[in-house]
Amino acid sequence: MPDEPYTNLLEETLEAWEGVRRGVIEEAEAVPTDQYEFRPHEESRTFAEVIRHILESGEMMAGELTREDGDFTRQSYPDHIREHAGHLPEDPGPAELRDLLASRFGDAAARFRATGELHMLQFIRRFDGKRGTRLAWMNHGIAHEMYHRGQLALYVRTMGRVPALTRRIRGS
Repeated sequence: MPDEPYTNLLEETLEAWEGVRRGVIEEAEAVPTDQYEFRPHEESRTFAEVIRHILESGEMMAGELTREDGDFTRQSYPDHIREHAGHLPEDPGPAELRDLLASRFGDAAARFRATGELHMLQFIRRFDGKRGTRLAWMNHGIAHEMYHRGQLALYVRTMGRVPALTRRIRGS
């Protein structure tokens, strides 16, 4: 058998999410801890709040998509966050946020693997009430996290620093 990196669609999707999450962690590591309260505009989230939002959204995604009776319309968005991310620390510091990004990804990946690919190919009701496969909605969650990774990179640039991905591309 050829040396293939993926054994199924779920593993391929988890690998994509891992790459995005690794990028979020790299951006989080690019910022000194005393700048985690930076916000580019008074109505914007702070750097730390964006990271917390990424954590909460990932927890909700893993929790609802792996539920046998998952349905994004069964309760409000804030109630989903309370249910699936209520265990997160109330006000974690920068080091704890970075640790949580790694550890919660590992826990979520294990839950997806335990649920299995066949479950992820089944339908779930989306936030808009339409049906979509769980795997498609996992990809929606990954795209959401990538959006916020870009937001963090812009914050880093606004702070006068070079974003992690730019540094990697430049080889520095």
